[in-house]
Amino acid sequence: MRTAYSVETVRAAERELMERLPDGVLMQRAAAGLAAACAGMLGRTYGSRVVLLVGSGDNGGDALHAGARLARRGAGVSAVLLSPERVHEGGLAALRAAGGRVLVAPGAVVEGESVPVEPVIARADLVVDGIVGIGGKGGLRPVAVELMDAVRAPVVSVDLPSGVDADTGEVQGVAVRADATVTFGAYKPGLLADPAREHAGALRLVDIGLGPHLPETPAAEALQHAEVAALLPRPGADSDKYRRGVVGVVAGSARYPGAAVLAVSGALRGGAGAVRYVGPAGDAVIARHPEALVSAGPPSKAGRVQAWAVGSGLGEDKERLEDVLAADVPVLIDADGLRLADEAALRARTAPTVLTPHAGEAAALLGWERGDVEARRLAAARELAGRTGATVLLKGSTTVVAEGRGSAGGPGGGPDGGGGAPVRINPTGTGWLATAGTGDVLSGLIGALLAAGLDGRDAASVGAYVHGMAGRFAPRPAGASDVAEALNAAWRDLLAG
Repeated sequence: MRTAYSVETVRAAERELMERLPDGVLMQRAAAGLAAACAGMLGRTYGSRVVLLVGSGDNGGDALHAGARLARRGAGVSAVLLSPERVHEGGLAALRAAGGRVLVAPGAVVEGESVPVEPVIARADLVVDGIVGIGGKGGLRPVAVELMDAVRAPVVSVDLPSGVDADTGEVQGVAVRADATVTFGAYKPGLLADPAREHAGALRLVDIGLGPHLPETPAAEALQHAEVAALLPRPGADSDKYRRGVVGVVAGSARYPGAAVLAVSGALRGGAGAVRYVGPAGDAVIARHPEALVSAGPPSKAGRVQAWAVGSGLGEDKERLEDVLAADVPVLIDADGLRLADEAALRARTAPTVLTPHAGEAAALLGWERGDVEARRLAAARELAGRTGATVLLKGSTTVVAEGRGSAGGPGGGPDGGGGAPVRINPTGTGWLATAGTGDVLSGLIGALLAAGLDGRDAASVGAYVHGMAGRFAPRPAGASDVAEALNAAWRDLLAG
């Protein structure tokens, strides 16, 4: 599992560790990992041209020490200092001792070689972004933007791309778009969530020894393949369709019968033993899926279920929604159901509830602008979970899952060590899923996982992971039906280990 910690927590762990180590050891560990990653990207270090864009403080120091290591291996290393008056002195001395060249950015008036730096940057084989560290806020300053405009080579960012927010993933202004990011000690939440994730490129974590000094509960986490596989429901020797779980699907309308078909498609491939469909699209459902159990309703009279998935293509049928919400079983609410559901009714539920809004739906529920939700995905999911008491799966370029009823940390999941469940960030999403109906498939899939016995947080997280894999396995370009069909391939891949 990838675990991510806030800047404050990482810095506290660094301070604790540095008290036990000789001065400079921690930076040397980081620089060694950074230099190794740079050498790997270069392929051949000797004779390569490397440019370091160096800001102030330890982030610039990491870049300078890594540059010194590369220079000792035969690379031609040039450091462009953006804040010469606040440069890391030890790192600068190390680079000079290794034969590195020191330049100054436009507008800086200090000792250094006064030559145009843009041509030097343009000729580089690799550029190291050491402009701003993990505590930086806001976008790049104009001089940094000017320097980045001259870059033609791959970019490696030190700890995180300069200009992004390490804690929230926000990008306020211009930020570096890296080909790779080498982060130290622990992942930061912003590296895993868009919009910052799109700026980070390939992620590499360098272990500098922080593990024993980090709290047990991170701010965010991302399940990996083996963890998802371990959570998938598997039938036992004594299983029957009822023991495996029965999921009810309340979706579709005369206007949107396809939503019902797609939700049932996802549910049938979600691991439950049976699927009950309740609604006006029964003929369309049976035509596509004769194994489904169809009822005209109401939901409470349809037969036993262990969970409901409601809302896709529901239209204005609030009566069916309220009937489902009155049931004492887990419920997933999507699409029209999100618009029709009453917040007080959601909070009054004692059984698990999962909401699956996209950014526009989340904005309407929160009273935010859609752009604010997209820019602050982690905060939006936490806020909505806290207000409703539900587990929230916020769909989009990065799918985020926040738990509404955490442990002692309170609603929405807690920060590092706060006692609440950390926000989960799904790593398998793909832009190919951005097509009509794929959300209906996801709702049925998660509903089936709830019926099979997973709790809300796990069902949402596993559903998002499997759904993302199906989006990658489906033919391209894919429709929602293709994604539903590809769920089988995703399951096989996970179960194969």
